[in-house]
Amino acid sequence: MGKGKEITTSLKKLDLNSNFMACTPSKSSLFSPTLQSPGLLSCRRRLGKSKPPSLVSLCLGVIGKNLQEIIAHLSDISIAFPPHIRITIAAIARRRKMLCDEVIIPLADTSWEILDISGSEVTDSGLIEVAKTCKFLQAIDISRCNKITASSVSVLVEHCKSLRTLRCGGCPRSDYTARCCLTLLKPKLDDTVKDSWEELDTVEISHSAESLRWLVWPKIDKDSLEILATECPRISVNPKLSPFGFRGKDVPIEAFPETVLDDLFVREINPSTWAACGFTLKPVPPILSSSKELSLAEKFRLAFVERDARLAPKRAKNARQHQRRSDREWMEMSAEAKAIVLASQMGVGINSFLSTSIHLGVGWGEEWLYTAGDLVAMAYDFS
Repeated sequence: MGKGKEITTSLKKLDLNSNFMACTPSKSSLFSPTLQSPGLLSCRRRLGKSKPPSLVSLCLGVIGKNLQEIIAHLSDISIAFPPHIRITIAAIARRRKMLCDEVIIPLADTSWEILDISGSEVTDSGLIEVAKTCKFLQAIDISRCNKITASSVSVLVEHCKSLRTLRCGGCPRSDYTARCCLTLLKPKLDDTVKDSWEELDTVEISHSAESLRWLVWPKIDKDSLEILATECPRISVNPKLSPFGFRGKDVPIEAFPETVLDDLFVREINPSTWAACGFTLKPVPPILSSSKELSLAEKFRLAFVERDARLAPKRAKNARQHQRRSDREWMEMSAEAKAIVLASQMGVGINSFLSTSIHLGVGWGEEWLYTAGDLVAMAYDFS
């Protein structure tokens, strides 16, 4: 009995969590600069990796490494995938620089609330199809997308009535698209006439991003910022991380520039999955380029597109005038046209009128055969 008591006393004195407590920082040191020491960081990494990856994560890693083999058949394969698997595959494709219309359209799901297509090759047509499918999106990142314009953003705002966070900019082309989208963010009221207030209450009288509250645009210019502050005060631009919120409002995590929207879905995926092409996707800082202006060639191209769109109505008007002038000249100069006009005035069918043969007896016993069209032409010539 005495020996058993000694063993019990020794076990009570034994601290099995000594190594764990030595590596874990206290609550008061969470915001301390010493938290950045290499020893503590390595300890935190070891603790974070204690949980092994799930079988689903391993399978998704294999799919991600061989994604280029199944893109052509993705529309048939993705039917059996649940929503969280689809968005994970989309996140892996974005990190592998393979996210495009052929990938995002078959993967899009109606239950998605967050979408990150930043830095991808998705075009206007792809974003439009996604907007029509994912109508419950609350946050979307379209930054650094060179193939997305204001036309697809307009469709996005129209279909996604719950959109609260929009992330854009990051490159000259995306900055230009963001400036073109300012008119979409301004409140607009339609002139709607109904017989009573009850009928008017069921009609949408506004067409704008009414639900949008957070705009992440790292390199927003001063004029655009003033326009948003004056005409769209409900939209907060580039909120800062603060324990007191932003202007008294709680800021969602997806509204911070340093947050990667789809990082949550690939947290258990091995990073070697998107290094299959020989490179690893590195975090992109909010400001990518020191240049604040578009290149000279891009300025000329955009100026030409703007001028072409501005002169399109005038060209159409000139074409219509030229067509009317040509028709008028043809009516004045063509004998056939004069015959058609005369036939219409006489109420006779054109084909029967023009094909009607008339025998005229002319002097010296000769008989000539004329059609009605010939007679009309001769009448106009004599007149």
